[in-house]
Amino acid sequence: MRSKNAVILHNQVGPDSPKDELDVLVQVEAVRRSLAELGYRVRVIPFSLDVGAALRALRRAEPLFVFNLVETVAGDGRLIHLAPALLDHLGLPYTGSGQESIFVTSNKVLSKRLFQQAGIPTPPWMEAAPVHGAPWTGAGTYLLKSVWEHASNWFGEDSVVRAGSESELRGRLERKDGSRGFFAERYIEGREFNQALLAGECLPAAEMRFIDYPGDKLRIVDFRAKWEEDSFEYAHTQRGFDLPAADGPLVDELHAVSRRCWECFGLAGYARVDFRVDAGGRPWVLEINTNPCLAPDGGFFAAAERAGLSFTGMVERIVGDCLARRGDTRPRDGGADERA
Repeated sequence: MRSKNAVILHNQVGPDSPKDELDVLVQVEAVRRSLAELGYRVRVIPFSLDVGAALRALRRAEPLFVFNLVETVAGDGRLIHLAPALLDHLGLPYTGSGQESIFVTSNKVLSKRLFQQAGIPTPPWMEAAPVHGAPWTGAGTYLLKSVWEHASNWFGEDSVVRAGSESELRGRLERKDGSRGFFAERYIEGREFNQALLAGECLPAAEMRFIDYPGDKLRIVDFRAKWEEDSFEYAHTQRGFDLPAADGPLVDELHAVSRRCWECFGLAGYARVDFRVDAGGRPWVLEINTNPCLAPDGGFFAAAERAGLSFTGMVERIVGDCLARRGDTRPRDGGADERA
């Protein structure tokens, strides 16, 4: 029966895929167990550039909904919107945000332009080619960031630039740019926060704390801090939810800006907004992640757990949001799973 069927769609990975891409398999297994616990018959389908294969598998599955865990396609973040585009084409409900929201938030420069238009504070930036709306903002430290990929995919020793002039920064950016595209973003000295949202509601805000970092080391969450367990960054970057009472107004502001991001970008299901907070206490939005990692040891579930949810409870809220937007709240029964 169609009412029992659910599909988990994920980006196809191989044994040689990087750690951050292989992590999707951890998410697939955790979500699969929760969906089965909730009474769904689950089928797991990989998504690649062979869109026809995914289309045929989805039609055979006849799912009530698709749990969309596609993060890249062929290792390229700029193709992330292909999966929701196909699901829209098939008329299948899916968890999380729609293809338009995913596209504009995945393109970091486009999203920054939209932040600017909406009055949402975001750090000043410069693109490789001179364009309107991104003027030089003065000497300082800049990060050369990928337009399409998450931070873990772009940061290297040549990504930090201390530029004294516009021509110096633009020259460094042009040398870095290449085919994938980079932009320069002003580094905001201060604190870093992640704000998770579940079905439009703010979960507890998390601060990323940089413990015993040397004074000359930038406090940022890079690939090493996320994935290299034997690195200094991994051992000394910690997530914390116990914020002092004096941070109450700041947390309120993080929630207000995050809800504005949710509304302005038409987000759905779940998302995470990343912030830097400067010495004056002003939050700056770095980016919106419309499909943050849902692994049991990841930051999103840590925030959900802090709010009192089990992993299955979190998955149920995400699915409930999906079905409510579709207008389908039929009960489920039974439970099994199969692989594509």
